[in-house]
Amino acid sequence: MKNTIPIEASRFKVLREELHHTQQSFASLLDIGTTTADIERGKTKITGKIVMELMGQFKINPLWLYGKSFDKYIDTFQGDVSPKVLTVDIAGNDSIILVNQKAAAGYPNNIHDMGWYQTLPAFNIPLPEYRNASYRGFQVEGDSMLPNIKPNEWVLGRAVPSINEATDSKIYIVVLRDSVLVKKLQKISSNPQSIRLISLNDEYLPIDVKVKDIQELWMVNSKLSFGVDEPSESNLLRQLQQSMDELKGQINSLK
Repeated sequence: MKNTIPIEASRFKVLREELHHTQQSFASLLDIGTTTADIERGKTKITGKIVMELMGQFKINPLWLYGKSFDKYIDTFQGDVSPKVLTVDIAGNDSIILVNQKAAAGYPNNIHDMGWYQTLPAFNIPLPEYRNASYRGFQVEGDSMLPNIKPNEWVLGRAVPSINEATDSKIYIVVLRDSVLVKKLQKISSNPQSIRLISLNDEYLPIDVKVKDIQELWMVNSKLSFGVDEPSESNLLRQLQQSMDELKGQINSLK
């Protein structure tokens, strides 16, 4: 039975031919060995290093390479912060990768590596709010976003394709070249080449980062909490009263 060549291998070959390179000269240009033959036959996977070289040298869009976008090229000066790798389940549906604190430390360096993503846990949420978009989960480290987000909680973010689509005062997962931060975003009108990242905890000062240093941007729309504190006695009574009122309302609606 004939093996099916992955779309990224096919597009890699097309790109090489369009650039008028031999398999040997293209391999030398990308610093990946002596030939690209095994990559084009689908025997060797395209690594994160190769994707980075294609982006850096030719502005090739990683999503195009893997068949997830019609846009072949990216313009790094237009604030492209879309996901560098999209993850799907066996049915072909978008899956939500979970990036814990330890994995987040290596996320910026592995952002183009398809194999690295496969080592992380993934799941799906069958709710309408999570359809027609890509989501990713990150575990929060530190207390800079208290009181809204506690240390070790998980936040789920929806992919933002361009910095131009980011909204002031919303909370984002910001993937820089050397770190992953969860902050409230504020655009700087006097300097559109930079944005300001603000902590909710007043003990932390705002920081300004250059747009070109942002690799990905995910707008936080929900969080996962574990070990929820027990409510105080007064809160508990209030919750019980509210539950009783809701129950009475449901009973009345059935009459």
